[in-house]
Amino acid sequence: MMELLTSPEAWAALLTLTALEIVLGIDNVIFISVIVSRIPPAQAKRARQIGLLLALVFRIVLLSVLVWLIGLTEPVIAVRDIEFSWRDIILIGGGLFLIAKATHEIHGEVEAREAGDDGAPSASVFFWAIMQIIVIDMVFSLDSIITAIGMAQDLEIMIAAVVIACVIMYVSSGPVAKFVANHPTTKMLALAFLVLIGVALVADGFKFHIPRGYIYFAMLFAAAVELFNVLARRNRRKAAR
Repeated sequence: MMELLTSPEAWAALLTLTALEIVLGIDNVIFISVIVSRIPPAQAKRARQIGLLLALVFRIVLLSVLVWLIGLTEPVIAVRDIEFSWRDIILIGGGLFLIAKATHEIHGEVEAREAGDDGAPSASVFFWAIMQIIVIDMVFSLDSIITAIGMAQDLEIMIAAVVIACVIMYVSSGPVAKFVANHPTTKMLALAFLVLIGVALVADGFKFHIPRGYIYFAMLFAAAVELFNVLARRNRRKAAR
């Protein structure tokens, strides 16, 4: 441990891996923000806390079973000369879930469905939100940790990077969730992001890798445009008073 604390290479690996984990966690934060916007405000904060705690737990558990996790990348089935591992199958399933969930939410927004008008009891809505967060946490955790394994050699560095990234995700998730809930157009943009991320996960599962840099650049550009729209609407409302 002392060797790691005094090693410049270890600190460089920690900073690099933490930055990468934060970027990969953006997807998770967006998904959780969209999900909690559909449940009563009194339960939204608790659902967000549970979701991010589960994200941290899943990542640490996966790091503790590295041998098993690496085994998930071994081919288990072949379809028309394309070999699929358990990781590929999980990514495809998670990507399809994201696409289906985002499409369903987009349909609800277009149809002007109000949050909580599905007739389901509040407890059931909360439970269903947690279940969805668990499913997508597992998918994002798997992708995140396999990436971490490829970038760092020491388990301590990987755990430290994951913990730091999850703390930053927790701190940022509140403002992000509030912003999404207060600005309906940004929620539609977030849902579009989830469709894009879902397509990327499915493509990865089919061995067609879409560079994440392109995806995050598109998301950042669209978010910047939407931010200007939000500021413009706010300024117009102030001018009209």
